[in-house]
Amino acid sequence: MNLEELFQNAERIVICGIGNDIRGDDAFGVLVAERLKKIIDNQNVLIINCGEVPENYTSKIAQFGPDLVVFVDAVDFGGEIGEYIIADPEGTLGEAVSTHGLPLKFITRFMKTMINADFVLIGCQPGSTGLFQEPSELIKKRAERLAELLAGILGKRY
Repeated sequence: MNLEELFQNAERIVICGIGNDIRGDDAFGVLVAERLKKIIDNQNVLIINCGEVPENYTSKIAQFGPDLVVFVDAVDFGGEIGEYIIADPEGTLGEAVSTHGLPLKFITRFMKTMINADFVLIGCQPGSTGLFQEPSELIKKRAERLAELLAGILGKRY
């Protein structure tokens, strides 16, 4: 599945950037969300920087009434540093995500009791996630690239 296919049947979309911006490459999702906030102006797209606590945004997501919820996070799936993966957040990768406490599979299951939406995880293989580290240049570039790709699909601000 490619990125465009993810969005083709969705009218209302939530993008949740997840991560910790003081744990090196774990900042990936946060970097994507912050960049998207600057370049997307579409009333049918809600972009949330969830930090380490995506579970705190479940009511905001539900109130928006999306058809699609996209979690963007650093995911250690054994790939090459900077490699992307598109996965089901209820799958096995849902437990290996980022540094947040509640696995995405539980958040997704809970959200499905509140809204009728599809859920997807776009992950990026991190390198270093040590405390008080800056994200690597590679992860910064990969976050920028993903944000630009998503903006191209969802509509850039003119």
